[in-house]
Amino acid sequence: MNSQIDKYKSSIINVDNLCKTVSSNNSDLTILSSVSFKIKAAESVAIIGASGSGKSTLLSLLAGLDVASSGSIEILGQSIGKFDEDGRAALRNQLIGFVFQSFQLLPNLTALENVMLPLELTGNKNAKKLAADLLDRVGLSQRLTHTPNQLSGGEQQRVALARAFVTRPKILFADEPTGNLDSTTGEYIIDLLFELNRENQTTLILVTHDQRLAEHCDRIIELKAGCII
Repeated sequence: MNSQIDKYKSSIINVDNLCKTVSSNNSDLTILSSVSFKIKAAESVAIIGASGSGKSTLLSLLAGLDVASSGSIEILGQSIGKFDEDGRAALRNQLIGFVFQSFQLLPNLTALENVMLPLELTGNKNAKKLAADLLDRVGLSQRLTHTPNQLSGGEQQRVALARAFVTRPKILFADEPTGNLDSTTGEYIIDLLFELNRENQTTLILVTHDQRLAEHCDRIIELKAGCII
């Protein structure tokens, strides 16, 4: 896989003339129109725009969680539009990590078990140690046996960051990662996110309304009414 990244270092993600329309009340609603851009390996990119501008739809398309109406998305030279749902899921498992606004931790699992889970799904026999080491890295070594309802919002997001990075993904998608946090906690999570990103040389694509977060990125893509401006 590293050789693939070297080969496509100029554009690990290549989006060309991407469009997304949905049917609504017997008419077509355009959510994204003629969106094109490239993202380099290890680059950090913020996608910003007003509510309804198409940010979350674009993120879902890039991650293969949704299918474009037209246009193409290439990841490491592979057109994800050619994959079926199982193929896109396999690509996500191999290359992609996620951080969500609402943390998306499993409520009945401890912090350690939540971080171990993606490793266990791939059969990694060292899951417990790798998960514990990364939770220690994010300052949660004393919270390994705590379930999400025993953790603060900032602690839950740190668990979510550890879970996202534990598989060492090539690409990390983050959807409003500071959206449910107060200003001080948000600043801490921003710093931690970018520290982990630098350490892992991950390609980071995030959707945010938080200007502080966007300004930490190498580049900003702004959407308005489904178009890049």
